[in-house]
Amino acid sequence: MIALRGLPEIRRGADLAALVARAARRQETNFQPGDVLVVAQKAVSKAEGRVVRLASVKPSPLAREWAQQIRQDHRLVELVLRESRRVLRMTERALIVETRHGLVCANAGVDRSNVPAGAGRAGAHVTCLPLDPDASARVIANALRRRTGIVVPVIISDTFGRPWRLGLVNVAVGAWGMRVLEDLRGTRDSQQRVLRGTILAVADELAAAAGLLMGKSAAIPAVIVRGYRFRPGNEPARRMVRPAAEDLFR
Repeated sequence: MIALRGLPEIRRGADLAALVARAARRQETNFQPGDVLVVAQKAVSKAEGRVVRLASVKPSPLAREWAQQIRQDHRLVELVLRESRRVLRMTERALIVETRHGLVCANAGVDRSNVPAGAGRAGAHVTCLPLDPDASARVIANALRRRTGIVVPVIISDTFGRPWRLGLVNVAVGAWGMRVLEDLRGTRDSQQRVLRGTILAVADELAAAAGLLMGKSAAIPAVIVRGYRFRPGNEPARRMVRPAAEDLFR
């Protein structure tokens, strides 16, 4: 895992591929065949203009009512509702929703952390998830190929909670250039037993590993994964979303 340091604060319209390639050259870690790039969702959202000033949000009566119940800013709750297909559960601090992408997560990925406040009081801006994280990954991957001449799969990662487990981990919300799942069903384990249900979420595992270097305050929004033998392909991260009929939580 190679942390790409020294990237500037990302602004709307930023060329992420150019910034990442420049950062790699500065620290003499130019991209190589077989590399995978993991980019934090927040950097992508900022570049795509998915930053919202809370003062511009007019909350509905429902948002005001629910905000009181979960002790959140009513404008933030309004944004969560706008970014959601449905609300699955209300906790003491958050709404667990299905986003427009089909992701199940807290507050639809709407987040205040690591967002410059700009004019006005602190916390006045939030980010929303990219409109199409898989398309965002494809754009970055194609731009990197044009700049470097190397095919580099891209994973866009975000921090998620997990059923049955404490703590947060990074998962892939967008991907392009690799197979995101490795289906081992029908193969044999070390004892020659046939595997019946083993499907590895490879993109999630790489996102989680990269998250160890990104941290929450390290200002490292991009990590190169080097030495992992991925399977080429153009599977989107949305392929890893469990169908609702098989989901115990929906």
